[in-house]
Amino acid sequence: MISFDRVSKRYAEGHDALREVSLDIARDELVFLTGHSGAGKSTLLRMIMLMERPTRGQVVIDGQNLGAVGPRGIPRHRRNIGVVFQNHRLLYDRNVFDNVALPLVIAGHDHREVGRRVRAALDKVGLLERERAMPVTLSGGEQQRVGIARAVVGKPRILLADEPTGNLDPALSAEIMQLFEEFNQVGVTVLIASHDLGLISRLRHRIITLRQGRLVSGSAA
Repeated sequence: MISFDRVSKRYAEGHDALREVSLDIARDELVFLTGHSGAGKSTLLRMIMLMERPTRGQVVIDGQNLGAVGPRGIPRHRRNIGVVFQNHRLLYDRNVFDNVALPLVIAGHDHREVGRRVRAALDKVGLLERERAMPVTLSGGEQQRVGIARAVVGKPRILLADEPTGNLDPALSAEIMQLFEEFNQVGVTVLIASHDLGLISRLRHRIITLRQGRLVSGSAA
């Protein structure tokens, strides 16, 4: 499903964010990505989203070599990927429903389909009764759940999360991770970047570790 073949990334200022990284993530797998700050985790996620491209090597997603995807193909590629951020990135002038609906509205879905999908996603994350609430009235955990609902409302095949529990207490972190496991159990491939080694080691999924841009463990499925 996700394959990196000897991928390196050097930025213009000379920093090597990734160095000869090779890894494979199987369809329907849940994998954690860990490493120190600056190890290359975010760069790896950004390559999957086609926000960055390798200096060397190739990235293949669901059989598609991303090197062959031109600018016009990027929106289509991203429609198959849901992304959850540490800081939620919600629109604070729009209510919960409208925040979750945004990807579907951009994609041009009929308003009845938008309503059905948004309410199903909010129900899944336990926030159906808060659809008219403004983000500022929600707790940090609830805001993260809105971010997750927005990420999955388009029914992506891949779900990426960049430090999704970084601002949450241990109990809320465990609840958020359980949500990711539930999405994985219905066929979504999930890759989560996290510093929380204590939590992710208890969940018993594969852990990929980066150190100074190099993969040091967990490459094989």
